[in-house]
Amino acid sequence: MTIPEVGPAEARELTTGGAVLLDVREPDEWAAGHAPDAQFVPLRDVPARVDELPHERQIVAVCRSGARSGKATEFLQARGFDVVNLAGGMQAWANAGLPVTTDDGSPGTVA
Repeated sequence: MTIPEVGPAEARELTTGGAVLLDVREPDEWAAGHAPDAQFVPLRDVPARVDELPHERQIVAVCRSGARSGKATEFLQARGFDVVNLAGGMQAWANAGLPVTTDDGSPGTVA
């Protein structure tokens, strides 16, 4: 099974158009900084929380570098989700100049 990937600009376009940005990093990584409006479900919790994810919307999976989110993409794709992986992860997102924030709205970093 091929894992479909998008870059940060396309990921931003997709999420602006209604796709869900699913952040599968660890809690400390999320706390340091994440994309605004991302949904947080650590990779280890994805199987147990799969019912929380929308089948009717596309999902863009993201982690720090793209490896863990690739696993999430593969898992969700096998269950019928329309899902793509953000190649390069949050590092690519931040390097593209896209926003990274903390839960309280202040500027965040990619941990």
